[in-house]
Amino acid sequence: MLLLATDTSGKNGSIALAQVTPGQRDVEIVEAVPLAGGTFSAQLVPQISALLKKYGYRKSDLAGLAVVSGPGSFTGLRVGLAAIKALAEVLRKPIAAVSLLEAVARSGSARGQVRAALDAGRGEVYVGDYRLDSQPQMHSERLLSREEFVAESTAKTVITPDAGLAEIAGAAGIQVEQIRYPDSRVIARLGWSRLERGETVSPEVLDANYIRRSDAEIFSKPKR
Repeated sequence: MLLLATDTSGKNGSIALAQVTPGQRDVEIVEAVPLAGGTFSAQLVPQISALLKKYGYRKSDLAGLAVVSGPGSFTGLRVGLAAIKALAEVLRKPIAAVSLLEAVARSGSARGQVRAALDAGRGEVYVGDYRLDSQPQMHSERLLSREEFVAESTAKTVITPDAGLAEIAGAAGIQVEQIRYPDSRVIARLGWSRLERGETVSPEVLDANYIRRSDAEIFSKPKR
């Protein structure tokens, strides 16, 4: 069986094709293909088709789909989610929505209470608090100022792919684990776990978890 995973949440993205077996947690990555930022809308669907064709598969061979639902680029997330919604609706395949913050948290080696952190720009930080053990649980995902991030992270292990955040946290005496930025291979593994547990969403329900409001919402004038 095949699983397709996509991530269009950041400056750059990727798609991964994976072999999966029902009842088994192992995921065999067939190939992961990078996507250049700024052109997701033009690249995503053709790259998916090309990747399947390369290995002699058709879209109907896909058993499920995994996609990053946020946080991240508003435009990038919309493009990725729209493509997965369309595929799932046409093929009638299940979707697993994966938080990028969870992917960060699960990519580290720390266990117990951990905090995933991503630079959100504008002096702000996306943070996700998780308990990672035999049954991982999310406690919260929020947007904090850098000052709030430092003040609230002193008793936690921070996991982040962002060197700037790692440096800030380390200078404040916070325990930090800097990781490589998770890509669609990580999303495939997390997505398959969700699909195996039956944690799926339908195309009409799938939506982005931006955490931050868009500029249009922030700067729009209130209606009188």
